[in-house]
Amino acid sequence: MNSIQSSIGNVDEIYSMSVDDIVMSCRVFGEGYPLVLIMGYGSTMNLWEPGLLELFASRFRVIVFDNRGMGDTGAGTESYSIARMADDTAGLMRALNIPQAHVLGWSMGSLIAQELVFRYPSMVGKLALYAAHCDAEMFPPSSEVLATLTDTSGTPEERGMRYISLLFPEMWMQGNGQRLKEIFYRPMGRISEEITARQSEAIGSWSGTTERLPLLDKATLLITGSEDRLVIPRNASYMAENIPFSQLCVVENAGHGLMFQYPELFFEKMAAFLE
Repeated sequence: MNSIQSSIGNVDEIYSMSVDDIVMSCRVFGEGYPLVLIMGYGSTMNLWEPGLLELFASRFRVIVFDNRGMGDTGAGTESYSIARMADDTAGLMRALNIPQAHVLGWSMGSLIAQELVFRYPSMVGKLALYAAHCDAEMFPPSSEVLATLTDTSGTPEERGMRYISLLFPEMWMQGNGQRLKEIFYRPMGRISEEITARQSEAIGSWSGTTERLPLLDKATLLITGSEDRLVIPRNASYMAENIPFSQLCVVENAGHGLMFQYPELFFEKMAAFLE
């Protein structure tokens, strides 16, 4: 374990924790009730919006981590699944002596969060699902978006820019070139194509939670961008209609990357829900 002085202003603890067949890398900072953030597909904990983390750390003890095989977390020997990554999250919480926390999952992280709350209900206080779905085939993205996602042509930079173009509304991107550089031109750590492919397979083989949603008895926030083209907002609306203790927040003029577009607004919605 290392302790460093974070740019966020709180003492930032970097941990390497043994969890089942892997060693997991995480950061813990801030004070208060624990808030666990679960990263989405194909990236590391370094992608979380720094401004949002700073706001969270003013109210909560924040835990971010690298999913199995990403960044400084080991790849392990077990097969990859959404349930397996939920087990990893629970194992990390136990290793950090956190019996219960509020949980925020983004995109693939929201799938992991759903499995976490059903597999380990006592470990979850309140649940926030950002850019979530409960069944990938129910309200899928357009064929054009799917084609862009699966297009492997060009250089890594060209492929990266195609992906970034799916995260934000076009008009917002045109006026925020400098902001895009701040978000994406910083070190992300190790992102393996092999592990990304395993994550993709895990998402594809996930059976979803459609039939279990009425059994979810935690206060749940569904937060989504009105212009999200990757996980279209109808998914969040459907989930809010079927989860008993849920709230729906649709942020106008925001895409899949709404936490980067409007970090202060994102925090305000989360803080009001978690208070």
